[in-house]
Formats: sequence, C-alpha cells, structure tokens
Amino acid sequence: QVQLVESGGGLVQAGDSLRLSCAASGHTFNSYAMGWFRHAPGPEREFVAAISSSGGATYYPDSMKGRFTISRDNAKNTVYLRMNTLKPEDTAVYYCAAEWVPPSESDVVPMYYEYTYWGQGTQVTVSS
Repeated sequence: QVQLVESGGGLVQAGDSLRLSCAASGHTFNSYAMGWFRHAPGPEREFVAAISSSGGATYYPDSMKGRFTISRDNAKNTVYLRMNTLKPEDTAVYYCAAEWVPPSESDVVPMYYEYTYWGQGTQVTVSS
C-alpha cells in the first residue's frame, strides 16, 4: 500500500517562500516518479512539477517555471517542492502523487494524467 503524507503548508505572506514535503511509505520509493499538483477553488487541478524516480529529470509546465523547484531524497523517501516569491494566486491545496516506473524508465517523468497514488493534500494560503 503506497502512502503519501504531505506537510509544510500554512499561511504565508506574498513574497515569502515555503517548502512542502511529501513522505512516502509502503513501497520502494526509488521505483516511483513523483509529482506535485495543486487545486484551488474551482474545477481544475493544476500540474505543478514532477521528478523522475532517479531524480535525474524534472518537468515543470510553462506556467510553473521559475518559482517552483521539485527535488527528492531517496534515502529519506521524501519529495520536496520549494516555492519562492509566493503570490495570492498560489493559494491552493497541494498534493503529491506517485507513479511506478520500470527501471528502464528511471529518468522518465510521467505526464499529469498518469499518477496512481495520491496524498491527502496540504493547504497553502498566501495573503496579500
């Protein structure tokens, strides 16, 4: 059973930085690519960032490039999302997600629709 637990959210002011963590358990962490998503009030969930199982490849949608950095520590079974210069429009529930990949695809980043396992989310609120 893959379990993902996000932490690090909270209430911050515009311009602040924040680092989210996602602790994984119940599986071989370095066999899973990881992604971060966010869901603000409204119908759409946004793809924020993703990292391959090896950590050697990352992906950011164009709208997320520049202020967000995804990283992982396979020894700690944890993936991180560093968010800089936060804006009120970054307010959302942030989720991490995991997808198993075969060893031959350790540097492949799955697309946003391919993630099977999800955490419960952590709320980030940015005040102006």
